[in-house]
Amino acid sequence: MTTTLRPSGPLREGEDGARSRPYEVRVNSRRVGQLLIRAGTAFGPAVGEIGDLVIDPPDRRRGRATVAALAAEEVLRGWGCRRVRVSVPAGSAGGLRLAEALGYAEYSRHLGKELPVEPPALPEGVTSRRMTENEYAAWAAEAPAGYAAELAARGMPERDAYARAVTDHAARFPDGRDTAGVTLAVLEAAGDTVGHLWLAAHGDGAYVFHVEVAEGHRGRGHGRALMLLAEREAAAAGHGTVALQVFTTNTPARRLYASLGYRPTNLNYAKDLL
Repeated sequence: MTTTLRPSGPLREGEDGARSRPYEVRVNSRRVGQLLIRAGTAFGPAVGEIGDLVIDPPDRRRGRATVAALAAEEVLRGWGCRRVRVSVPAGSAGGLRLAEALGYAEYSRHLGKELPVEPPALPEGVTSRRMTENEYAAWAAEAPAGYAAELAARGMPERDAYARAVTDHAARFPDGRDTAGVTLAVLEAAGDTVGHLWLAAHGDGAYVFHVEVAEGHRGRGHGRALMLLAEREAAAAGHGTVALQVFTTNTPARRLYASLGYRPTNLNYAKDLL
């Protein structure tokens, strides 16, 4: 019996080169599952994604998912993609095995945490305040460069990454630091600014988009204090959960988040299409 993909919906294309199409996984003429193939939605048209891959229970453990994923990679090659990404739920043992068996390497993971009833206290001697207008202007001018570097590291051509970063950043802050649902806070210790936090409403909870401890103040526990501040700000805004993304190579951050009770929700993998 032959496992193949069959389109189950139209090919959708955007002006920026993004495209997506749903497919059925079939064994001969029998439907046994589904998946969605995308490209250009996050990191430019050269980076594709395989999402929502599900094989019906009676047909699992027969290699259907493996063949379907390989067929999806061929579709992405035909679209001109040079890299492919997958995001696997942390509790999907089969999905994690499949990603590793097909040569995907984990590059980041999403973490989440339910907030305690009582928000945590900040360490003694540490205070927080809202970012000033001048601080916001300086931070907003620098932030896209860091995001562009992340986009390039995930497969977007460098020539496109900075323009995308500037556009995305502007879209997230239509009203600057006064944008609804956004918290931009500064952490202070002994009168010095030691770090800043960007937290925003996202989905059903709050999301930590960025935390950074200022140079010269690292290694003193301020990263932990910033995360406690994030939880306090999220609770004050009425959220019950906090989520974030951490790169697999950032071992100190992963240890910090684990010690604070954050647990993986999705593991993100990628590989180059040869």
